[in-house]
Amino acid sequence: MERATHLVPVDAPIADAAKLGYVVIIEPSFTGHRWRYVEWIAQACLESGHPCLVVTENSNEDHRLAREIMAAGREDLQIAFVDPDGQGQRRGLGIKRNSYARYHAYFKLAYDSVKRVERVRLVVVPYVDYFFHALPLLGTPFGRAPWIAITMRATFHHRKVGVRTPGRPVANLVKSLLFRRAVHTKGLRALLSIDPTLHEWVGRANPKHGAKVAYVADPFPDATAEDPVVARERLGLDRNGRYLLVYGSISERKGICELAEALAGMKDAPTLLLAGEQDPDIRGFMRAFIPILKPAPVILDRFISNETERDLFSACDIVWLGYKGHYGMSGVLVQAYRFDKPVIATSDGLIGWFCRDGQLGPCLHDLSAASIKRAIDEIGARWQQGIMHQRPLDHMLARNTLGQFKETLRQTIAAAIEMRA
Repeated sequence: MERATHLVPVDAPIADAAKLGYVVIIEPSFTGHRWRYVEWIAQACLESGHPCLVVTENSNEDHRLAREIMAAGREDLQIAFVDPDGQGQRRGLGIKRNSYARYHAYFKLAYDSVKRVERVRLVVVPYVDYFFHALPLLGTPFGRAPWIAITMRATFHHRKVGVRTPGRPVANLVKSLLFRRAVHTKGLRALLSIDPTLHEWVGRANPKHGAKVAYVADPFPDATAEDPVVARERLGLDRNGRYLLVYGSISERKGICELAEALAGMKDAPTLLLAGEQDPDIRGFMRAFIPILKPAPVILDRFISNETERDLFSACDIVWLGYKGHYGMSGVLVQAYRFDKPVIATSDGLIGWFCRDGQLGPCLHDLSAASIKRAIDEIGARWQQGIMHQRPLDHMLARNTLGQFKETLRQTIAAAIEMRA
């Protein structure tokens, strides 16, 4: 879900930025969506009048976000490049072999490098999972500076709050104990999580003191639906057909094999609309299944552009989320909600948790052909009754917007800076 980068605001730069001090955003990697979080947090800082300084590794110097910051030449929006201490890593000390300790050392080096030349008001860590579990042993990497962070991979608490995940009692116990200690790390003012159940677990656990733990909805760029007739014309789809969309990187974990086998045994099955680059195993599987499926599937085995993504979600009738072994959040679920499409979802993980009350569509407790057919028939019966799907406007997924994300960051940053004052 790419979009043009417009980080630099049109407003005049914040006056006396260096004297005021910087909110320092440290993110060593600009791969995947990590640079997006840097961009969005920097926007939130500038929009609320806080100069910001991004710290990353030298390998990102040619990234378009880095180029834009450097080209702007603004005092209130700076970038610094700091590489890991190669000499320290070559020493081979046992603790440095641990990835948590290595990242902790990098964040300390990045902070120390900036602190020597600039005033630091606050540190923001967009992805604290790099070193979070090292905090009880190594403490804060940011000296006396206050800091806030975002965690994206905490799962130890899921079974305690009703999220269906594999049982890992020993690992989950250890991580819960580490978490309880880590939130008491010096200077940590707030820990934001893109998983709403972590905040719920903390409330049940009733910890004493420590950093505030709060939910921040994972942001997805805003998108509006196209006229379905127009979208289908552009995609070459039948105006009167019924389409079940499977979207994203297509691997066995999407549950596509079970879905195809279920569709092959159905009468009046919807048309499978498979959009996204397939891995070799699925490509071979689908070649064998194409002659079996009636109606014939529509397959877009390639990278999907923003425009095509919008047409796909506008044109489809159902969105498939019957994934296997996926316990985190899904951008496909957010898009289905935004485009007001019913889903057929796994009961596992956060997808199942968000869909547990059935308002977004039927949940599958297994991927048997009978269960899948029953879910499709349930949606089909509503169509026959003339009942169109309507998303619940008060659903938690309504908060997964860029505007809401930045508002949460603005409030958290303001509170952390005020707390220090």
